[in-house]
Amino acid sequence: MMMIPITKPSEALTCREFVELVTDYLEGALTPLLQDQFEFHLSICEGCQIYVEQMRQTLKFLGQLNEAAIPTEGKEKLLATFRAWKQTLPNKAP
Repeated sequence: MMMIPITKPSEALTCREFVELVTDYLEGALTPLLQDQFEFHLSICEGCQIYVEQMRQTLKFLGQLNEAAIPTEGKEKLLATFRAWKQTLPNKAP
């Protein structure tokens, strides 16, 4: 794919904006303009290149997991932690 350089600073993505778009990028859900901006940033930012590779590896390994692979004790601890965390959230009025 030919990348179109971004010439206006207002069109360039920050690292924070980039990180917020990684999931959509990996799922192929970015608009063509955002994809160009994303790929431009990716081409010039070593830190974000590393981050995308880490995300790809994480997704690769998570795709190999299933519920049966989680030890019962670990599953119970995870659920208890989630329940305790959820109870600390402020109640929202309906």
